[in-house]
Amino acid sequence: MANSPQAKKRARQNVARFQVNKMRRSRIRTYLRSVEEAIAAGDQKAAIEALRAAQPELMRGVTKGVLHKNTASRKMSRLSSRVKALG
Repeated sequence: MANSPQAKKRARQNVARFQVNKMRRSRIRTYLRSVEEAIAAGDQKAAIEALRAAQPELMRGVTKGVLHKNTASRKMSRLSSRVKALG
């Protein structure tokens, strides 16, 4: 357990950061799920719109440190190729 004041503060900050990052990850996953659902439905127009909405969320996750840059790029690449294949 944390004994020094700095360690106690760090523990509090970690809890707060965990909650914020958890919400960010959940938001990103929601956007990705909407793209997946549009792909599964075979609706290319809806999939393109969902992908355009998901891209800034993925990149925001990168800048906030929730996702690695290569992970976000890989997800965008794979999703966009799947959306393109619908047409």
